[in-house]
Amino acid sequence: MQPRGPKLFAAIEGGGTKFVVSVGRGLDQEHARTRIPTTTPDETIDAILAFLAPHRAQLIAVGVGMFGPLELNAQAGNAYGGTLATPKPGWSHVPMRARLAAALRVPVAVDTDVNAAAIAESRRGALLGADPGVYLTVGTGIGGGVAVGGKPIHGLLHPELGHLIPPTLRGPDGKRDDFEGVCPFHGHCVEGLASGTAIRARTGKGAEELRSDHPVWPLVAGYLAHLLHACVLVVSPQRIAIGGGVVKSPHLLPRVRQALGALLAGYVPRTVVVRELDRYLVTPGLGDDAGLAGAYMLASDALVLG
Repeated sequence: MQPRGPKLFAAIEGGGTKFVVSVGRGLDQEHARTRIPTTTPDETIDAILAFLAPHRAQLIAVGVGMFGPLELNAQAGNAYGGTLATPKPGWSHVPMRARLAAALRVPVAVDTDVNAAAIAESRRGALLGADPGVYLTVGTGIGGGVAVGGKPIHGLLHPELGHLIPPTLRGPDGKRDDFEGVCPFHGHCVEGLASGTAIRARTGKGAEELRSDHPVWPLVAGYLAHLLHACVLVVSPQRIAIGGGVVKSPHLLPRVRQALGALLAGYVPRTVVVRELDRYLVTPGLGDDAGLAGAYMLASDALVLG
């Protein structure tokens, strides 16, 4: 039996606090959207399937961009498209792709949320024409995706920029930062030191509650600059888009640009890096919808690839 009504994609963006699920032909032809709290895997996946149930006859493919790390080796059986050991409690080794594919019986593509955002920004957003391009998010955690030719990079795993370990910095008072970090794997990686979770652990408040002159901000900017410095020298991106809730604090991005420029110290002989960092380190063109837009693209690509 042929599906009734227009053929639709499902796009799923999974984060540490919520999953956003959209049904349509794309963000510009969206039929429905919902937000689902990230609780246990069973509860969250059941809620996703319940939302998609009225659209099942029309669904032709699903794209998922979610927190990782993820198993992206297609030879890994049911583990393919699922989580590996992850800092998110209770979510290690969840076969996300296999469960959705079994329930919906359509092609399902899964990648990291930041890789999804990177391909969306490279095809339609702030990274358009920038090859390679990097997307970094600074929110509950910190992650980075790399797009080359409009496609995400996979290798031994996938980019895990947030878990780079920076040198210990000194705060505005000149004292060494003695915060041990919140990452259960590394403690003092960039995610463990400068993510929204780390900021709350340091200060007892969310990033959005802190004044611009709070002493935590120079540390956050400095650690992010060290991550970006490594990214510039290793990946050599043509442009970097940085998003996430923490970056919505308007004073942070200028601080990060200044700190990054100081670390690069003129070594990369390109005008955009030496004198125009506001054109090099930019906010996402697709805003908060970058990851969801990328999930739609993953779904479309999955259908084409069969």
